[in-house]
Amino acid sequence: MCGILGGWWQRPPAKLDDILGQAVRSLHHRGPNDCGLNLDTIADGRLALGHTRLSILDLSPAGHQPRISGNGRYVLSFNGEIYNYRELREELAQRGHTFSTDTDTEVLLTAWEAWGVAALPRLTGMFAFAVFDREASLLTLAVDPFAIKPLFWRHDPERLLFASEQRTLRVLADESARLDWQSASDYLVHGVYDDADTTFIAGAKRLPPGHLLQWRPGTGQAPSVSAWWSPPLAPSSTLSFDDAVDCVREAFLDNIRLHLRSDVPVGAALSGGIDSSAIVCGMRFIEPDLPIHTVGFVASNSPKSEARWMEYVNKHVGANVHTVSPNPQDLSRDLDDLIRTQGEPFGSTSIYAQYRVFRTAREHGLTVMLEGQGADELLAGYQGYPAYRMMSLLETGRFGGALDFFRRWKNWPGRDGMHLLRHTASLWMGDRTYHALRARIGKTISPSWLRNPLLDEAGIRSDYPRIVPGSAPPGRRVIQQLGTEISRRGLPALLRQGDRNAMRFSIENRVPFLTRDFAELLLSLPENYLVSPQGETKHVLRIALRGIVPEAVLARRDKIGFETPEQNWLRDILPQVRTWIGEADRIPFFNTPALQADLESIMSGKTPFSWQVWRWINFIRWFLIEDIRA
Repeated sequence: MCGILGGWWQRPPAKLDDILGQAVRSLHHRGPNDCGLNLDTIADGRLALGHTRLSILDLSPAGHQPRISGNGRYVLSFNGEIYNYRELREELAQRGHTFSTDTDTEVLLTAWEAWGVAALPRLTGMFAFAVFDREASLLTLAVDPFAIKPLFWRHDPERLLFASEQRTLRVLADESARLDWQSASDYLVHGVYDDADTTFIAGAKRLPPGHLLQWRPGTGQAPSVSAWWSPPLAPSSTLSFDDAVDCVREAFLDNIRLHLRSDVPVGAALSGGIDSSAIVCGMRFIEPDLPIHTVGFVASNSPKSEARWMEYVNKHVGANVHTVSPNPQDLSRDLDDLIRTQGEPFGSTSIYAQYRVFRTAREHGLTVMLEGQGADELLAGYQGYPAYRMMSLLETGRFGGALDFFRRWKNWPGRDGMHLLRHTASLWMGDRTYHALRARIGKTISPSWLRNPLLDEAGIRSDYPRIVPGSAPPGRRVIQQLGTEISRRGLPALLRQGDRNAMRFSIENRVPFLTRDFAELLLSLPENYLVSPQGETKHVLRIALRGIVPEAVLARRDKIGFETPEQNWLRDILPQVRTWIGEADRIPFFNTPALQADLESIMSGKTPFSWQVWRWINFIRWFLIEDIRA
């Protein structure tokens, strides 16, 4: 795991060396073991590729980057891990290529030399890299199918810049950051963020999952951004359910085996839910003698605590257990560092729980952590995407099946039948009716705590940024929505948050559920393999893990995860919250008196509590800490 950065300047600033040095230092936490820069003169401009290294495979100096191919044609700066590098190395060696290191970086560079863009589908791993072809004068930026490893970029007529983190991109730009008002509005009003290639910073873009950017310096042309992978929607599997169970079990264990490849200590984040328990128990199943370290968040004195489930799994695998139980005062103390770590606003204090888990892992000498991110989005977790399942059944004429599914689904704990009916109906609605329904149930688009005329004058869209279901094969609405959450809304935000929290403490976080082959297998299956007719989520995985994960865990009907007692935490530090909210008057579109009045109403219990309070705090502190210009 590393940090990458670079760019091309048609008119290099006089202090370019200082800018690059500062940019490299800003990524030190992502790669504290080594760093490097490569500079070329290209099209009468200056091209720089930079790198900071966190040593995971082949800890020797042979892993130094940027790396230049043996023939001098290609220069590579790579962040991530190629888990199947040994298999690729053997294949490339059979084609006559030779190797001087045991690094996945050398394998990636050789694969690019051999196959070019066609190498991307051959890679099993998480990656963001920049490779410059000196002969063709072509710069390529690429990210893995899920953008587990981030890459930000910006372009104007005289330069193109890129980096692993927003703050580094701003250093390279050597200018103040301006707020993207539309992103701010979507986040503050609707809680939507990280769902597009735009960011909270005007002009800065993120390379979307499964995409690559190609650009020739000095041509005056804009970069070309295209998808090299997207989630498949069409049913392609003819497997029986029993055969699908066998395939899912084998593929999952293969993923765990690959993700355990490391030359440094490996641990796992454990919440006690099915996903993290599957990883921990899979580690034990594959490596009976492996010392397993787990790190978990415990919400003390809270009904949201999963301590008993964590204890159950830890005992089952004989783990070395590390837990953390932060309190409201800890959150207050760590808030500014957490916000700097994330670089952009985020959804809730559950991200603080994850932050503390990675800090605890570092304190106990762990450098690689496995976590269960992505399982919900591949296996129809959460509550099973029931509205989309209902839509699939109804549009294929299975009306009795839809009614039976509704009756069975709503009997599970924490599920609301009326909400399901409203959501199902909304999927068939046009925009006008949809937004009218949201307003009817209290989802305002023009809250009093914003100066809405100012936003209107700036041309800011106030409606909920709805993603309307497009064309999909009949009966594949759940799969379609999973594809949306994998690539557009949901998973990208979760992966961003995990990457920043882990790298803050120089830890590589691995997500074994998220490989292209596993995703394509799961998305090819019939929907009722993922969500059973009884409303059980992750149906095929639960059966596949029998004999690996304790039956009591597989039979769980609730879902909590790293959920914090947010309302109690914020109430306990209410004086500090009031101070933070009072600083809103430094942001032009906030109506601070109305904001303060709404805060008091919520915290006194007159208005129902929601994550809105956190969004206010997070945005205001981020705006001020990062010195953003409105």
